[in-house]
Amino acid sequence: MDSYKDQKSFSVQDILKVLPHRYPFILIDKVEIIELGRNLVATKNVTINEPFFQGHFPNQPVFPGVLTIEMMAQAGSFLILSQVENPLSKNMFFSAVEKARFTKPITPGDKIEINVILERKKLGLCKFKGECFVDKKIVAKANFSANIVDRVTE
Repeated sequence: MDSYKDQKSFSVQDILKVLPHRYPFILIDKVEIIELGRNLVATKNVTINEPFFQGHFPNQPVFPGVLTIEMMAQAGSFLILSQVENPLSKNMFFSAVEKARFTKPITPGDKIEINVILERKKLGLCKFKGECFVDKKIVAKANFSANIVDRVTE
């Protein structure tokens, strides 16, 4: 599989060709590259059908904060892995999360815009800044790091 070096817009079918995540853990629906290898905007459409809403929380469903951070990490991983020749031969593993803030609950019906910027890449370590918006209002942000590693094959 070739990289997507010349492509700017990605559907969920494209995302599945780059990220190793699968249902129910693929958390981004669409990606727009803003600056190749530097920043992107991803979207997530939140529906009541998400499996975690049964227990988080009944009668007051709230998108889990840890999944909000995971969503930013998946977008950051896509930013990097979409630029390698065989993206499914690599994984990106979280190594740090800093300055995470949640300013408003995310609920079913929300469309989340995830902005991720690659702040620094040195060897296999990537440092990112992520922000999530609903209706142009910030709902979460975090700085995070991830390492590029070879994917284990069977």
